[in-house]
Amino acid sequence: MLRFKSLGSGSSGNATVIESGGLTPLRLLVDCGLGIRQLQYRLAEAGLQAEDIHAVFITHEHGDHIGCARALSLRYRLPVWMSRGTHAAIGSPDFEGRLHFARDGGRIDLGGMEVTPFAVPHDAREPLQITCTDGSAKLAVVTDLGHATPHVLHHLSACDALVLECNHDSDMLARSAYPYFLKRRVGGDLGHLSNEAAAVIAAAVCHPKLKHLVAAHLSKQNNLPALARTSMATALGCAEREIVIADAGGGTPWLHA
Repeated sequence: MLRFKSLGSGSSGNATVIESGGLTPLRLLVDCGLGIRQLQYRLAEAGLQAEDIHAVFITHEHGDHIGCARALSLRYRLPVWMSRGTHAAIGSPDFEGRLHFARDGGRIDLGGMEVTPFAVPHDAREPLQITCTDGSAKLAVVTDLGHATPHVLHHLSACDALVLECNHDSDMLARSAYPYFLKRRVGGDLGHLSNEAAAVIAAAVCHPKLKHLVAAHLSKQNNLPALARTSMATALGCAEREIVIADAGGGTPWLHA
């Protein structure tokens, strides 16, 4: 069985721990967009230490996702996966032999957990989001996405749990103090998902075995948890209390896929 926990999600930093069950659990950290001390603190709040992480997957080069990836890898001798484009975008640093290149559709066997990266439209060099499975459950983590392509929807099908970006409310973004160019970037096809766009995705991939939908990467300036919950609950036809919010400071509780 898979379980997962967001350690925090938003423009101030994103990180998610995914754990496969069994006598010897395997733990994958998806993004580590925090300072290393803050990451250690949040892992401790989750009942873990950095030494309990077995591998790291970086979705793209933006600071709120890559954060302390290299420092964490070198300090704890952790293997790291990212795309070639992401590695080039951060200046092609040396990971002392622990870097592995991920690609769209290229499955990664971690032993007890299989990770499948897939390409998404976002304003980064070669962004990848992921699904993962232990053979009995499937989880998708999609925190930065400009819009849903058929390719994205294909990968999000048949998930038991879904962490999905709900970045902004379109009306709040339009009324915000953001300059025009930034509003266009955030709301554009290579930017971030609005609540409405995320709801369309949720409705498209909803099925009876979907246990959890986590609304992630909410903007502090341009969204409210209540708005995201309403959009997601309406799309899924469920009670608003069933929608989990991944907040910037504490993420989510542990959830089972």
